[in-house]
Amino acid sequence: MASSRKQASASAQAFLHAHGRKRIAVALSGGVDSVVLLHLLKDHPRVSAIHVHHGLSPNADAWAASCRRLCRQWDVPLTISKVRVRRSGKGLEAAARVARYDAFGKLDAEVIALAHHLDDQAETVLMNLLRGAGLRGASGMRALSRFEGKLLARPLLEVSREQIEAYARAHGLRWIEDESNADEALTRNFLRRRVAPLLETRFPQWKRALARAARLASEKDDRASRLLREFLASRNLKAPTEARLVEMLKQLTGRGASTRIEHDGATLRVHRDRLVGDGPAPADFASVPWKGERRLKIPALGGEVRFRAGIGIATRHVKSGSFQLRLRSGGERLQVHARRPRRTLKNLFQEAGVPSWVRLRTPLLFCGEDLVWVPGLGVDVRYQGRGVAPEWISFSAVSGPLRALRATRGSPRRARAGRAP
Repeated sequence: MASSRKQASASAQAFLHAHGRKRIAVALSGGVDSVVLLHLLKDHPRVSAIHVHHGLSPNADAWAASCRRLCRQWDVPLTISKVRVRRSGKGLEAAARVARYDAFGKLDAEVIALAHHLDDQAETVLMNLLRGAGLRGASGMRALSRFEGKLLARPLLEVSREQIEAYARAHGLRWIEDESNADEALTRNFLRRRVAPLLETRFPQWKRALARAARLASEKDDRASRLLREFLASRNLKAPTEARLVEMLKQLTGRGASTRIEHDGATLRVHRDRLVGDGPAPADFASVPWKGERRLKIPALGGEVRFRAGIGIATRHVKSGSFQLRLRSGGERLQVHARRPRRTLKNLFQEAGVPSWVRLRTPLLFCGEDLVWVPGLGVDVRYQGRGVAPEWISFSAVSGPLRALRATRGSPRRARAGRAP
């Protein structure tokens, strides 16, 4: 019992050491977990409490009254927030959670302290995995997260339910019991009352094992978030909000072939395990003549063609030909190796791994009706020689490997950005 008190007290002291200078509001339901958390923090001068009155239970008024008496006894400022729970397709629990967090968002506090503990974490991870959740679900609940500019903290996430109840008994604390905790129609209660005891018989440490797995998954998830933020910043794209970042990571780390995300004027897509960003092909683009310039800017395509001296288009063709840059119209063919046949541009693009949406806005160099040069593929054999080597520089396209975002099992190397084809 003494070790239980020490574990809970140590967790609370570590939390106060890190965040004690901020205004802290304890989410007080009246149950044993939140009562213990408030007891641990009540003597700190910047601590208050909030009780969210959902109105879903016939005992809701009694719970609010119990919280009011407790806070008066401990001289802790209390806010009771009555909310309206709007049922949604995700169920009553999810709707109540939304209403509760809306109340937290309106509170004049910098930190909301939640009483989730180790057992809650293990149950959450198990539920998420059973529902087929990915990395975010396997991460469970975070010890620290953000919501509408406030810090959400869970100081007791490493403390077990058994330790919390032992602490409460040792200090003679009183709490209320939510009758809905016995309703096995709710998934969490079913797992807690039916599945958990069965797991205990074969895996006595299953809760701590799942909580430890959640910490490891959370570290990977945090790293993926940081990499994505750095990737966007390096391309001068606006930083997303936390909620938006979560949604972007969920899509990008999925396995869908048609992933497409619109962000800050750029279109981010997944192609062959790479993150590629580009804009749509301009509908009114016709052609741009090339008359031997070293640089030919094409604002409509978001880039420029640079011509440097070297092996590429032979000088005799440059001097005598009439060149134009235009987009694909379909049916183009190219031969870049004398010993290989002339092939369709579509097949060559596919082999080179050029995404379909990039092909639509890639400028092609023609001499009359002859296709002379294609970025990333090369110069047709009929025009090859020493003269000028063209290069397409796209200012709007961004690209980088997704392995660091996706791989929870992969290399810890940081993602490096590359140029889109």
